[in-house]
Amino acid sequence: MEIEPFPITGEQKSRNKSRIIQKQKHNNMEYTKLLIEKQDNICIVKINNPAALNALNTTVLNELDSAFTEIAADESILAVILTGEGKAFVAGADISQMSTMNAAEGKAFGEKGAAVFRKIELMEKPVIAAINGFALGGGCELSMCCDIRIASNKAKLGQPEVGLGITPGFSGTQRLPRIVGMGIAKELIYTADVINAEEAYRIGLVNKVVEPEALMDAAMAMAKKIAKKAPIAVKYSKEAINRGMQTDIDSAIAIEANLFGLCFSTEDQKEGMGAFLEKREAVYKNR
Repeated sequence: MEIEPFPITGEQKSRNKSRIIQKQKHNNMEYTKLLIEKQDNICIVKINNPAALNALNTTVLNELDSAFTEIAADESILAVILTGEGKAFVAGADISQMSTMNAAEGKAFGEKGAAVFRKIELMEKPVIAAINGFALGGGCELSMCCDIRIASNKAKLGQPEVGLGITPGFSGTQRLPRIVGMGIAKELIYTADVINAEEAYRIGLVNKVVEPEALMDAAMAMAKKIAKKAPIAVKYSKEAINRGMQTDIDSAIAIEANLFGLCFSTEDQKEGMGAFLEKREAVYKNR
């Protein structure tokens, strides 16, 4: 099968315990390119621009920005799944929008995408990318700002920007080498190669590969497993990893020690250890 660098399509299942937010105003933001579904304490964010394979344009980026601001503020949400409608996760940034940009406009567009992705990366709640198809360019970059990536075995990933005369612009040159190592990242970026899910798993770009029909179930199972743990401990673990990986080992150990200590000021720590000693299941209250 021949893959276009940034290819060019729908399914939304509503379940009993869910609510779907679509074309409703939240914080003065109307979602036209996202489907947001909450199932108990798991939030599913689906990019819904299938005619353009969920390409990232200014509208999609603004809606992601608003959605993740709301999710971060919702204390009932303990984990997030990010996916795409149709046959793509996100096939890339919108070339039709980028094609007429000058240098200043290109820089501003890159800074916008990078800022939204950084917000997702730094959000206290864990985010799982369920990569259902093409995750190219900005789509691959979006998946990399998530904590965990689960891919359908039909997924295709890559950073093919140099084939369009540009560099990765939404922090791909920075996150890819941090995830897969500098040598492999340079090879993928310089050659613009698109790889399949199994190769992405081999190099550590994705955590798990499953059949397409099992993708959302696998992502939901992992999200539910995370949500059953102590939320503050999960939050502090994410912070320790994210901050620690950007500094030297001694500073990172100090960051961990501080966050480890803070856990002992929480009710959840008392509940978790008490439940262990009493041989019962812990019931966490996120405090």
